[in-house]
Amino acid sequence: MFRIKSSIDTQSKEFRENKKTFLKTLKNYRKILEEVHHGASKSSVERHKKRGKLLARERIDLLLDPNTPFLELSPLAAYGEYKNQFPSAGIVTGVGVIHGREAMLIANDATVKGGTYVKETIKKHLRAQQVAMENHLPCVYLVDSGGIFLPEQANVFADRENFGRFFYNQARLSSLGIPQISIVMGSCTAGGAYVPAMSDETIIVKDQGTIFIGGPPLVKAATGEVVSPEELGGAFVHTSVSGVADHLAENDAHALQICRNIFETLAFKEKHPLALSSGEDPYYDPEELYGIAPVDLRKPVDAREIIARIVDGSYFQEFKANYAPTLVTGFANIMGYPVGILANNGVLFSESSLKGAHFIELCTSRGIPLVFLQNITGFIVGKQYEHGGIAKDGAKFVHAVANANVPKFTVIFGGSFGAGNYAMAGRAYDPRLLFMWPNARISVMGGEQASGVLIQVKEEQLAAKGEKMKASERKKLKEEILKNYREEGSIYYSTSRIWDDGIIDPLDTRKILAMGIAMSLNKPFPDTKYGIFRM
Repeated sequence: MFRIKSSIDTQSKEFRENKKTFLKTLKNYRKILEEVHHGASKSSVERHKKRGKLLARERIDLLLDPNTPFLELSPLAAYGEYKNQFPSAGIVTGVGVIHGREAMLIANDATVKGGTYVKETIKKHLRAQQVAMENHLPCVYLVDSGGIFLPEQANVFADRENFGRFFYNQARLSSLGIPQISIVMGSCTAGGAYVPAMSDETIIVKDQGTIFIGGPPLVKAATGEVVSPEELGGAFVHTSVSGVADHLAENDAHALQICRNIFETLAFKEKHPLALSSGEDPYYDPEELYGIAPVDLRKPVDAREIIARIVDGSYFQEFKANYAPTLVTGFANIMGYPVGILANNGVLFSESSLKGAHFIELCTSRGIPLVFLQNITGFIVGKQYEHGGIAKDGAKFVHAVANANVPKFTVIFGGSFGAGNYAMAGRAYDPRLLFMWPNARISVMGGEQASGVLIQVKEEQLAAKGEKMKASERKKLKEEILKNYREEGSIYYSTSRIWDDGIIDPLDTRKILAMGIAMSLNKPFPDTKYGIFRM
């Protein structure tokens, strides 16, 4: 491979100003993330600790192998919603390592409304199970939840992707031979009782964990029977009478150690073979990404400058370098893992689409994971391009992405607009992980373009009635549209609704991609089969 030759002047005024602006954006994100991590009320945290319980992230830290990373997913879920009373949507999920084995952790945060579930909590829980299923990761459920948040029951109970889907997924995970361990560290009520009941092995903490389909108030209302939580479904009941749980733990720390012991007994499975290199740091300083990241999406950024600060040694074997230059494609290594990279370098043309589809075919035939680096305004528009078949050529690209059965990973480092989001493995195309940089934006189109389209539609409607829009009305409508697109195109709007797996510091990009590829090797890559390409 050849080393990318950077043309960035790190001493230029433009670079320094860009870096300054980006660092302000990054600082704001870090501040929000810290607030969310400490989002539960002080009194609620104190009550939790007085009961001898560890906090959700403390439990995870104790469970994982020392000095190994934890890739937390969607930490800002539900941010800006419910008056910010559900930090992280009341649940912590992510991938960590237990006895050298990647695992998915799903931990209720009982300091947030008793660990109850709103719409985003459910979506986050289901997303974690999806990641586990796609990558054959054992699941550990750290249960401490009162079940559904009753004021929101109409949004979380009856639909296909609501609360009941947890247990469907658990049954499917089990059928695939994916281990599931539950640690009941607090309440496990109503439908939630099926989480430990459907796990391979269940641990319960004495004088702390409880499991019951109907709690004491419901039992009294339904039958008149008065019973304490411990008598109804405490640790001794379920480990010595019902058999719902298998291991009795003295406290949180003991329960977590039992879980680690269980992991030592799990069957060993060979990982998917991938030709690894020794790996090396990028030749160019990754911190320079702060001065390169597109803080003004109207200014073009050479995607090779991004690639050069992510891949090993800044080496990149570019494919079709002189053809369709608005899409950069090529082979590289990230922490020793081989990858095929597709990165936006402008709007997508027919030629770009054909190049992208061709490159994806190469990677799937060679069993190489795909990395999509998004900074895309969409496909080219206009009479010339429609007549040239941009729709059918764009469809080839989308078709190739949809059917590629090697692991796909997506990072949005700039804008993500229109059908370009689809072609570049947006959320709808099942990348194993999708992350956004703090400067990124996502929407069907940019605010300026949207305001132009909507104002034109409104003017045409008025003209059909023989009326005309006043300049003041046009200005007001444009301001309203721009405001709406600024809000809904924000990374915080996206990540709150779990359209992505989280916002990341650019310096963590290569580490996170490597972690993603490592976890993907737990499942063999199936062969790719394409359908009909319209020629």
